[in-house]
This record gives sequence, C-alpha cells and structure tokens, in this order.
Amino acid sequence: MTDTAGALPAASLLQLIWLASPALPIGGFSYSEGLEAGVEWAGLDSEARAADWIADQLHLGLARGDLAVVAQAIAAWRSADAARIAALNAWVLQTRESTEFLLQTEQMGRSFVEWLKLHHGDVAAQFEGLAITYPVAFAFAAARTQASLRDGCLAFAFGWAENMIGAAVKSVPLGQSAGQRMLGRLAQEIPTAVDHAIALDDDARQAFSPMLAVYSARHETQYSRLFRS
Repeated sequence: MTDTAGALPAASLLQLIWLASPALPIGGFSYSEGLEAGVEWAGLDSEARAADWIADQLHLGLARGDLAVVAQAIAAWRSADAARIAALNAWVLQTRESTEFLLQTEQMGRSFVEWLKLHHGDVAAQFEGLAITYPVAFAFAAARTQASLRDGCLAFAFGWAENMIGAAVKSVPLGQSAGQRMLGRLAQEIPTAVDHAIALDDDARQAFSPMLAVYSARHETQYSRLFRS
C-alpha cells in the first residue's frame, strides 16, 4: 500500500474531521459495542476499568480487524479495485460475532452511504450489489479526500473512540471530565494502533474477541439497556 506525504490541505482536513464526527447522522452514538454489557457483567464500574476496557478493545479488536480493513479499503478504492473492495466487505460481514454487531455494521454502512448521496451525487453506482459495511463505506469517503492512508485511519479510530467514550459516560456512568481524560489516553494510543493495523496483511487480520461476543449476545436480552449493542 502506498501513502502520500505532506501537509493536508485545509479543505481535506475539514472533510476528514467531518467524516469522523459523532454528530454524523449514521447512528454511531446508539451503540456501545458490548461496553454496556461489560458494565453489567464485567464490573466496569469506574473510570479506570472502563478506560482499560476500551483501550484493550482498541488494540485487540479494532486495530486487528475493522481498522485494518479501513486501511486496505482506502487503497482499494483509490485503485478502483472492485474485487478487492467486495472481498474486504464480505470479510467484515462474515466476521461479526453476534447479531448486534452484524446489524451495527450494516446499519451504519447503509446510513453512511445515504449521507454520502446527499453530498456526492455520483456515489450510488459505486455500491451496486454490495450490502456495504461501515468500515468499507468510511474508507470510500476517506479515499476521496487528499488525506493519507494513515490520516484516514487515525480519523476512523478517533471517531470510534469518541463514540465509545460517550457510551461509557452514559452507561457506567461517568462525568464529562472523566470522559475527557479517557479520550486523552486513547488519543495517545491510537497512533500505535493505526500503525499496527496498516502493517497487517490478509493472513494477519482477524476478528476474534470471544468474551466480547458473549457479552454482545447477552446484551440482546439485557434488562434496561440504553444502547443497541
């Protein structure tokens, strides 16, 4: 995979920030990705425990799976490699370990594409025949900016981190200052996770977090839940 060097033009930087914003109307704020179940059954009752959980999820889950897909899909979109894009999208669908996780990537991917259509009228044909997943949809949008592959991955990871911190603040619960401390920690760890993700090839990429999958499955019947996963 190739990358581009140099300062990112202001317009592309703003596009990238926009793509990663939790305010984007794609529903990311409505998912906790198993964290709400972790509060119930894994004792995530403090800032420290929730921060450790999310950091582990960053390095053991996101970096080895979806973030690696984003890196590879950005390159595939830029080279117009339709077969590669379809294969990466299929991998995401096939590796969701619970019904909730599958519904999340499908719903967020579909909503992201609909949002893109409002701003880029020429995108519809790019997704014909694909039940597009969120990482692949995000990669498409990032590929259309002048951002480097690494910058695109950093934006994806930070957007994920903001959503996860929002879920922790609401479900543990925690105060806003605690959430900002946790986000500051993740901001320090994200570059390492991104570099790891970019270095992975198809044989090293994985989606295997069995206990998280168990918690996600249990979340489907969790009493008084706030989030969709």
